[in-house]
Amino acid sequence: MLNESCPSFELPMTGGATFNPASLKGEAFVLYFYPKDSTPGCTVEGSDFRDKNAAFAAAGARVFGISRDSIKSHENFKAKMSFPFELISDPDETACAAFGVMKMKNMYGKQVRGVERSTFVIDKEGKVVHEWRGVKVPGHVEEVLSVVQGLK
Repeated sequence: MLNESCPSFELPMTGGATFNPASLKGEAFVLYFYPKDSTPGCTVEGSDFRDKNAAFAAAGARVFGISRDSIKSHENFKAKMSFPFELISDPDETACAAFGVMKMKNMYGKQVRGVERSTFVIDKEGKVVHEWRGVKVPGHVEEVLSVVQGLK
């Protein structure tokens, strides 16, 4: 995945638009995959991206969150948390499969299939230049911002 072109897909996102990575050619962006709207870790992660959004914009990159939740769930989560960025809905796991973020996880002693918290930085040429998998939320957004600020 690293140094490869960003996978191509079209998915609905908040704000009534469609997300298509190809339409962002010439712009750097961050795509962060998270398990579920309004859960503790995902709320903290989204809030961290929200709080650093101006710094990402100043570095020339847009931020997008993506999960399997519906647009309605995303709209509510975005409004509740005042996210300044769009959330992408991937109920059929199109992007999740393209980025290989679906994993078996332990939840209360049971094996469940879910989204592994992962983040990808895509440069202006549309190449995946950095990836994090199995993300731990504390300090993660600062790390992503540092990579984005180092892009040419």
